[in-house]
Amino acid sequence: MIKIIAVGKIKEKYLRDGINEYAKRLGAYTKVSIVEVPDERIPENASAAQEDIVKVKEGQKLLKQIKERDYVILLDVGGKMMDSVAFSKTIEQLQLTGHSDIDFVIGGSLGHCQDVYQRADLRLSFSPMTLPHQLMRLVLMEQIYRGYKIMRHETYHK
Repeated sequence: MIKIIAVGKIKEKYLRDGINEYAKRLGAYTKVSIVEVPDERIPENASAAQEDIVKVKEGQKLLKQIKERDYVILLDVGGKMMDSVAFSKTIEQLQLTGHSDIDFVIGGSLGHCQDVYQRADLRLSFSPMTLPHQLMRLVLMEQIYRGYKIMRHETYHK
């Protein structure tokens, strides 16, 4: 099972529609669930200490959604980059080696706290650019879908 655990709700209809479309398509390959945890209000002109408090609170909410045996892939701009084929092989290899529950974790606008980094089994970056975490959810869903198509040697336009 694939679980996407993310901070915040998707507000834009076009993003929700895209995410729902890929979730529907993925249903042919695996069970997918999306867990949204509430984001914390960031004070205007927040100090570094205040930002750290926000990251810790959001991190605690994320960590509560992760089971002990889950394999955790943390989306992080500083993580490992891979192409779609390598991403597909990573998911396939995890499943072949007994990791039936894979959690993808998307943090809030400030990123992750140290506890979330420590829980991660893999840190993954889709780009050296910072992407909005709401848009990242759609990109992640598309890449997971693409990964399953690659695993099954099914055509998917490039």
